[in-house]
Amino acid sequence: MRNIVIVGASGHGAMVLDCIRKEGRYKVLGYLDSFKKKGTQQNGLEVLGNEFDLPWLISKLDIHGIIVAIGNNWKRKEMADKIDNIAPNLEIVTAIHPRAAIAMAVKIGKGTVIMSGAVVNANSCIGDFCILNTNSSLGHDGNIKDFSSIASGACTGGSFVLGEYSAISLGANVIENITIGKHSLVGAGSLVINDIKAYSVAYGSPARFVRERKIESPYLNGDTDSTDS
Repeated sequence: MRNIVIVGASGHGAMVLDCIRKEGRYKVLGYLDSFKKKGTQQNGLEVLGNEFDLPWLISKLDIHGIIVAIGNNWKRKEMADKIDNIAPNLEIVTAIHPRAAIAMAVKIGKGTVIMSGAVVNANSCIGDFCILNTNSSLGHDGNIKDFSSIASGACTGGSFVLGEYSAISLGANVIENITIGKHSLVGAGSLVINDIKAYSVAYGSPARFVRERKIESPYLNGDTDSTDS
């Protein structure tokens, strides 16, 4: 098996590790993390350093691939760009849990993670560095753009479009033929029955526009200075 590393020694990183181990295609040597001390243990693996240690680690440990396990869409984009500059020849790994259900004629981009219980229906297209979390569902002919995410338990109808860097939060539901613009956020438990414009926060049942959001606005539990909950 080819050696890889995971960027992000967090809870999300542990879920990504589980996907990779269950697939059995790669050997994970450890984590890279900018906020945890080198040598820190996480799920039986060590933090080997941070992204700037990659050139040395590649030559020392014969690393062939990498996967970015960062839940925040914009931060995942920033890290992917850093890695591309530091180690442009590394393979970008895609992870699909064996208990995910992937239908016919589905396209899945590099760096994307599809968790256990997720369902991707026929003729859907998932971009690069996306996340479909546990028990989420993407309807037929869905189009999930790069660096976007669908949280656990969220369900989308057919012909759904999710713009770049946008996120559907826990347990939200989206009816068919809906488009959500880039850098937008749908709050947990919402019901989306109308299109949502770019750079928006929307939530409720039915979901309504609440406020505009900036590109780098945090939104995940644990993000600093977050007002997008």
